Amino acid sequence: MQKGGCEGREGHEGHESCMTLTRVNPRLTCGGGGDSLLARLPLNPWNKEDLVYPPEIQSSMVQYPSQDGTQINAYLSRPAAAGRYPGVVVIMEAFGLNDHIKDVARRFAEQGYIAVAPDMYTREGAPDPSHMDRVIQTMLAVPDTQAVADLDGAIVHIKRMPDSNGKVGAIGFCSGGRYTLILGCKSTNVDAAVDSAGGFILQEQHTPQRPVSPIEMIPALSCPLLGLFGEEDPNPSPAHAARMQEELDKHGKTYEFRMYRNAGHAFFADYRPSYRAAAAQDMWHRVLVFYDQYLKA
Repeated sequence: MQKGGCEGREGHEGHESCMTLTRVNPRLTCGGGGDSLLARLPLNPWNKEDLVYPPEIQSSMVQYPSQDGTQINAYLSRPAAAGRYPGVVVIMEAFGLNDHIKDVARRFAEQGYIAVAPDMYTREGAPDPSHMDRVIQTMLAVPDTQAVADLDGAIVHIKRMPDSNGKVGAIGFCSGGRYTLILGCKSTNVDAAVDSAGGFILQEQHTPQRPVSPIEMIPALSCPLLGLFGEEDPNPSPAHAARMQEELDKHGKTYEFRMYRNAGHAFFADYRPSYRAAAAQDMWHRVLVFYDQYLKA
């Protein structure tokens, strides 16, 4: 993987276009093979009943201990066959542990990962997703230290499983992307991190729950990072992503960035109007190749 520099690429006519913020692995091309999501995308992306999962995976709600001993609710999805598998911690959006996040965990299980999606609101209780003020209030009430402890507990939980290969990545969406970056900087247990549109990496105000901007933690980043952003997203904006890139270069970190045109915040969330199929499909392929390199190799 190469670090530094910026280069762009226009999309093909009739498709959403995307550009890179950094040089990336030349194998990472749009629409690559080996992606079960491409074959399973429903005609109506919000209709989960159209998705059919093979019997080769097992999924259920579980609990695992956080660092303080609190039992954290989580959704576990894994291959049914015996083997040695890498793990992925799937970090939810601000709306909570919903069907979409569980769906993402199942997608990873189909690809040969032990996926755990923690309920980051186990203590607080999930807010009503139809009331954005309550969603934001609940999201901001979770201390960053608590979030890191709960997520690190999920990593330890996976690594202690008898069929774990000892490597675990993390992927987060929106507020979960912010947690992914923080986790990669605060925990040495993460082997690869994917930040999808993690907002509030630059904070104008600091609170007891969020005392430090994530971008200030980058010197301590201990694993490769894949950053995925939408050009139309106000938070994180392209300027925020560029500032993040500067810090990563400054401290010699290993990373890949992708900035998607015609995409804004939550472009991967196929149950929301913000969903952008071309960007989401390209992102999924890149995530799998990234994890193949750092978790399966």
